[in-house]
Amino acid sequence: MTSAAPLPESLEPEPSVATALFGDRIDLARAFTNDLARRGEELGLIGPLELPRLWTRHVVNSALLAALLRPGRVGDIGSGAGLPGLVLAIARPDVDFVLIEPMERRVAWLNEQKSLLSLDNVEVVRARAEEAQLSPWLDQATARAVTALSKLIPLVAPLMKSGGELVFLKGASVEAELAAATKVIRKHRLTDVEIVMLGEDLDTEPTRVFRATVD
Repeated sequence: MTSAAPLPESLEPEPSVATALFGDRIDLARAFTNDLARRGEELGLIGPLELPRLWTRHVVNSALLAALLRPGRVGDIGSGAGLPGLVLAIARPDVDFVLIEPMERRVAWLNEQKSLLSLDNVEVVRARAEEAQLSPWLDQATARAVTALSKLIPLVAPLMKSGGELVFLKGASVEAELAAATKVIRKHRLTDVEIVMLGEDLDTEPTRVFRATVD
């Protein structure tokens, strides 16, 4: 399915929580993670220090969001290496994903992985979020490590159906980002705004999600 080159010695061992999150699709998650470990730095997808935490910090962190998704059309903004878009497409085959990414080499990687992993629920769109022409609009949208909420919300809200939901993976500074985005949230008429903690009941590092409904 993927390269037979040996895995880097510094790659983090697969954590036990991965099987709980991916179930019978764990082999696809392994194939993706291993290929990213082998080629990700060379392709400029991950930094040189990420291999010792690739599973926990990136793959498991992304997969935790699967619990908040519902069947429909979900956009991943600035999909990059496929974190979280490809990971979520593996974990949730019942959801249709649109991976939006402007950089050609990253788009090539996303399309390659889509083919290698036979992910029929993935569409790759080469575009910046503000230039993306989507039809139909999105039921949900996610993003990870793209930009602060005050800049991200104006980019993504116009891509959403009325009643659509933003579910952005965020770091420890999300409270400060939320405070700084008050005017933007009001301007784009977001409701049900909250910060959700995921993974607290699992043997892994919890993650924070900014969640809001687009009126």
